[in-house]
Amino acid sequence: MKIVDKLQLAEQARQISFSFEFFPPKTEQGVVNLFDRLGRMAQWEPTFMSCTWGAGMSTEERTMSICSTAQVVHGVETLLHLTCTNMDITHIDEVLKSAKEAGIQNILALRGDAPRGHEYWTPAENGFHHAIDLVRYIRQQYGDYFCIGVAGYPEGHLDSTSPDDDLHHLKAKIDAGADFIMTQLFYNVDVFLAWQASCRALGITVPIVPGMMPIPTYQNFRRMINLCNTQVPDTILQELDAIKADDQKVKEYGVQLAVQMIQQLLKQGIYNFHISTLNLERSTKRILQQLGRLAPDMTATTMPSHLTPLPLVQDLEHAENWDEFPNGRYGDARSPAFGEMTFGAGQRQSTWEASRKWGFPTTPADITQLFEQYILGRVASLPWSDEALTTETDTIRQTLLDINRRGYWTVGSQPAVNGAPSHDPAVGWGPRGGYVYQKAFLEFFVSQEQLTSLLAQCHRDPFVTYYAMNQKGEFLSNVQDPEAQNAVTWGVFPGKEIVQPTLIERANFEAWKEEAFELWMQWEQQYEPSSPTAQLLRQVRESCWLVNVVHNDYQRQDALFNLMLS
Repeated sequence: MKIVDKLQLAEQARQISFSFEFFPPKTEQGVVNLFDRLGRMAQWEPTFMSCTWGAGMSTEERTMSICSTAQVVHGVETLLHLTCTNMDITHIDEVLKSAKEAGIQNILALRGDAPRGHEYWTPAENGFHHAIDLVRYIRQQYGDYFCIGVAGYPEGHLDSTSPDDDLHHLKAKIDAGADFIMTQLFYNVDVFLAWQASCRALGITVPIVPGMMPIPTYQNFRRMINLCNTQVPDTILQELDAIKADDQKVKEYGVQLAVQMIQQLLKQGIYNFHISTLNLERSTKRILQQLGRLAPDMTATTMPSHLTPLPLVQDLEHAENWDEFPNGRYGDARSPAFGEMTFGAGQRQSTWEASRKWGFPTTPADITQLFEQYILGRVASLPWSDEALTTETDTIRQTLLDINRRGYWTVGSQPAVNGAPSHDPAVGWGPRGGYVYQKAFLEFFVSQEQLTSLLAQCHRDPFVTYYAMNQKGEFLSNVQDPEAQNAVTWGVFPGKEIVQPTLIERANFEAWKEEAFELWMQWEQQYEPSSPTAQLLRQVRESCWLVNVVHNDYQRQDALFNLMLS
């Protein structure tokens, strides 16, 4: 069934309709676990499910597999995201043919982001320039077979010249044959309503589906709104700032905020909502429960009779919650949610903006000085870090300065913590009444010459483990088991299992390595290729190593830093 028909039925019946968005996991085990999660969430009877399409076809196989599984195995109507980025017409034909063969009848037509290694979006040879070209082509080739959705931006597309210009581009996509509009995330209901009114005044009559994203963690929320340039009311920012150290409270706040926003929109006659799940299920379930769409505690006996019974409640809760707090790029690589919005900023900007932030380095000493200025708070961001250092860094700030002055350019760090109260303002996290622990670790870029001497020192301390990789993929480690997981942050709380939000393992280190060196390239590409700055950044990128070092004796708080400075 076409999604537009379902959306119109919900509007006519004045009945709330919801749908889920997923993204292709970064690891094979993450894909397997997402399939399990899809099966559970399909039993909540969403109107449809969708899966994103990575820039430059980077996730094509996994995207198609996820969409086909939802459509064929679980019988849920599926919306396939499809972009123009790096896609020629022949490839687009292949994708559309595969979608039709899998029974997928709904396409979200997008221009898409620039593929990896490219500063700006450019069309493929024999390809399309804009989403409207893709809409027209699908209509020309398939007539009315596919239902086509397009993206809408309540706060304006980042590339638009003005709000009016953006609206006219949206109207042109509808006139070309699009059936409905899916919006980017927003947190200001008034902004959305004003934008929707402008759409209607321009003659856009198709269904408009608000995109909702429950807040995952405080850091990820800040990263998302910076990346999308999203307006957030001051009251929300202030309320979040007061609870930012408690991941559980932040997630619950995100649930309550989503429910409140949906209820406001329902009063305005809006009934269709698209939830970006970030491949997690607990927050989405809580939202639906509070809106009365799911029973407070779903068990096998409360499910509709035609659906497969669920596992016992205790097993279901574990399946839902085991990866709720991935906490950055060193979450569990087995999680379907691993890696989303947790890696580098990917700050694509003009040369003027890059030089304003990071200048024109021409020597390694210039790069060292830039890292020093960031640690001191005089530079607001780095290509690998889009926000200032957190308060826990205060205890090791001078040490980090000394380490960077030795030529170790740090992009991640944490001090050792041995049983601090979970409400500690510097290192605390999680619910009150618990205790938190951390192993000290450092992550940094370093030259081949310095790496050799450093690893010799690491081998002398039996408590030290490390991973090191360069851009070419050469790998060094003293961890013998390739599947070993090292918990470097954990917490003990009343009435809960031990929570381990931060794991360092080969899988997530390798995934981050890919992103980290790509960010070197993106920084380099913001300068003229022949300039001394671009040449320096290219040389460093091609010769340096990314290293992660952990000292596993968390009771010796200075051991790792003494090793680095010895």
